[in-house]
Amino acid sequence: MTPFNKPFLIGSELKYIQEAVASGKISGNGKYTQKCQNFFEEKYDFGKCLLTTSCTDALEMAAILIDLEPGDEVIIPSYTFVSTANAFVLRGAKIVFADSGKDNPNLDATKLKSLISPKTKAIVLVHYAGIACDMDAIMELAHQYNLYVIEDAAQAIDSYYTGKDGIKKALGSIGHLATFSFHETKNIISGEGGMLVVNDLQFAKRAEIIWEKGTNRSAFFRGEVDKYGWVDVGSSFLPSEIIAAFLWAQLENLEKIQEKRKKLWEYYYKQFDLIADECKIKLPQIPQYATNNAHMFYIRFATLEERTKYIKMLKKQGILAVFHYISLHSSSFYSSKHDDRVLLNTDMFSNTLLRLPMFYELTEKEIDRIVNCFKETRC
Repeated sequence: MTPFNKPFLIGSELKYIQEAVASGKISGNGKYTQKCQNFFEEKYDFGKCLLTTSCTDALEMAAILIDLEPGDEVIIPSYTFVSTANAFVLRGAKIVFADSGKDNPNLDATKLKSLISPKTKAIVLVHYAGIACDMDAIMELAHQYNLYVIEDAAQAIDSYYTGKDGIKKALGSIGHLATFSFHETKNIISGEGGMLVVNDLQFAKRAEIIWEKGTNRSAFFRGEVDKYGWVDVGSSFLPSEIIAAFLWAQLENLEKIQEKRKKLWEYYYKQFDLIADECKIKLPQIPQYATNNAHMFYIRFATLEERTKYIKMLKKQGILAVFHYISLHSSSFYSSKHDDRVLLNTDMFSNTLLRLPMFYELTEKEIDRIVNCFKETRC
């Protein structure tokens, strides 16, 4: 069996976990938490970084920070995981779903302006597959209408955007806030885990308070106040040192992990490019302004029926390939609240996109077998 995903241990995870346990502090915000946060701030020029137990938690922190009130509107792509929307629904916001582009699952920035109303408070974008959205266009609209921009960069570690000014910026460093995931399916993992990035430093102090259950506990341990107490809303968002220790082992080897994943992605693309026209499948398209962090490799079929057929066929060959998001605007929970706009591109990606196995220990031989399954039965 070739699985869809296989978590990879680089080698130092258990050593660092053992050291964390031996230190006598495993409850969070210790040595390894600080090392991870400093790593991101220094390498990617992020603002204040706060590790969380998941990207979902980071999104919920972002929703609290922008002071959403019931009736406020938040623009979110329909083609995304439920956490992207749920974090803002929990604060009482109305979700206005954006359609994807024709060639890329990311939201179509050219259609955003029509979705903005006097009630709009934020644009939440998703860098799908680690490929950048059109950040210049999005940030220009945000500045024009005084909106917050939150980057859901769950899949986008070590990926970049080059703006009109020619400056290359890490995804997660551009919006007012950003969130990352270290779930076991991501490039860099800690089992579960995430991070909030605060680029607009007006939010920095409050973010730390929300992170620490609504208390100024961190300020107390830094000696900035003589006692700590309950000063704001918050929750238990910070992860244990065990999670942070695991993550640190991965971050130490980020370049090695990324180099291998990119080689696998490029090999996939080269092999499928040879048969794409004959087999009537479409390959990922990467805009000129974006880099590829090799988070996933996907192909697209013409119809839902064809995709379903090939999921079953690959499974019979011992290869696990999976579709991705079901359009949130058509979900049983939110369809009655949607404004009835037809989101053609979102539905197209929901029905036709197929993710193929992608993990560090995948081999070129396994990729050849996957490609040959298509050649033998479809071309």
